[in-house]
Amino acid sequence: MSEIAIRVEGLGKSYQITHATSGYRTLQEDLRALIKRPFSRGSDAPRQETFWALKDISFDVKQGEVLGIIGRNGAGKSTLLKILSRITKPTIGHADIYGRVGSLLEVGTGFHPELTGRENIFLNGAVLGMSRRDIQARFDEIVAFAEVEQFLDTPVKRYSSGMYMRLAFAVAAHMEPEVLVVDEVLAVGDAAFQKKCLGKMSEVAKGGRTVLFVSHNMSAILTLCKRGILLEKGGIVLDSDSNQAVAQYLNTEELSSVVERPIYDSTKKLHIYHATLLNHGKVTNSFATSETLTLQIKCRVSQRIREAQIAFDFATGSGEYLFSSTHQDFTGEKGELTPGDHVFECEIPLQMFRQGQYRIGIASSVPNVEMLDFIEQPLVFEIVDDSSPMFKLGQERKGIIVPMLQWQISKASEVSQKETVGLST
Repeated sequence: MSEIAIRVEGLGKSYQITHATSGYRTLQEDLRALIKRPFSRGSDAPRQETFWALKDISFDVKQGEVLGIIGRNGAGKSTLLKILSRITKPTIGHADIYGRVGSLLEVGTGFHPELTGRENIFLNGAVLGMSRRDIQARFDEIVAFAEVEQFLDTPVKRYSSGMYMRLAFAVAAHMEPEVLVVDEVLAVGDAAFQKKCLGKMSEVAKGGRTVLFVSHNMSAILTLCKRGILLEKGGIVLDSDSNQAVAQYLNTEELSSVVERPIYDSTKKLHIYHATLLNHGKVTNSFATSETLTLQIKCRVSQRIREAQIAFDFATGSGEYLFSSTHQDFTGEKGELTPGDHVFECEIPLQMFRQGQYRIGIASSVPNVEMLDFIEQPLVFEIVDDSSPMFKLGQERKGIIVPMLQWQISKASEVSQKETVGLST
């Protein structure tokens, strides 16, 4: 048997993008343009552009290797995984995969919404080429991992995103495909679920199976992967060990102090449409340790939600979580959110942090019930140390946190005199 699990040669994927020349028009204007089109000279014709999401991608992955694929949003990571999972066809080149592929690219990829959780387990197993006997042998383990026993015979269209995610990952990981492909969808789960999934992926890798892992959590990449590929604008800029790939990615990652998402009419109970970092009311991506960062989050609620919470994770530039917080931490009450727009603000004093790059991820959920919404793109900012005398002398403070603590200095003779007076009384 070949030692190569995946071979990619000259892979490329292009899309045709249409640019309208006259912008948005009314229905009446469209009808007029349609009537005039046979007599026009093509000046109003939409302009076509070829966009290459991937171009000239080549690499090999050995059996049992865990490969991390990193890059900014739009670099081509998800497109590459969709091609490898046979969801999308390449425009040029080819990708050969030796063995069954288990894919987890989006929440519930491959699930039929009208079927129950039980039926989808057997359906996915059959797609992977498993016999009914093999699926039954792993069935209890899958259900236990997903923690959906109570809703096993409920159509998955009624599942919350968290339940959907747990079951989808459990099926993909426990069906023992030779190649496991996992996208950033793990961001949907809470911290405990992410830890559980990463542990399972580590177990899969140690079992000799091949894993392709896409994530913005650089700490997870460094933990699971010995090798990393950095994508940029659809091409490979570095194929090296994970430490070098992560270091170069962090050096090129752009600071982002604002995330805007369009407000749209959907079935979401809560939609986060704006998040920004403020310093005295001004948007910025650079803060001093003597300053206070204000995190502002705006969301739209379509129906009353009991016990909903807005939460954020505060992490280093490499994705190592430092702490998390929810708006309920301050009040200690499990309130409710009513329909309408809501603005949440949290002040974070920065004197505890050393200089460097940091990330804030934002999500909303009803704890232990469902994930309401999350922002895939983190807020990325830098902290500059301006408070330590050591920094002014050119010495960087060490450690994950660097609190400015108060010290009291006195002569030893004065301390002894105080102790003596205390004993005499």
